[in-house]
Amino acid sequence: MSTSLMKMWISLAGMGFMFISIILIYLSRFKFSNKVLKAITAIIAYSLMVISGIIIFFVVLSGPTS
Repeated sequence: MSTSLMKMWISLAGMGFMFISIILIYLSRFKFSNKVLKAITAIIAYSLMVISGIIIFFVVLSGPTS
């Protein structure tokens, strides 16, 4: 597998993490009434958002592939 293709899959995983975190943040703020469940989903959502930000930051700063 080439470096370019590997970077594509890594960035796709980062975007997937962002999408999942958006759904989890929505659920924790508007749909759940249990405080423990709200806290668990919010922690998972924000940790996924941080991980996806680090992934995208890495992909962008690693530069173009040849």
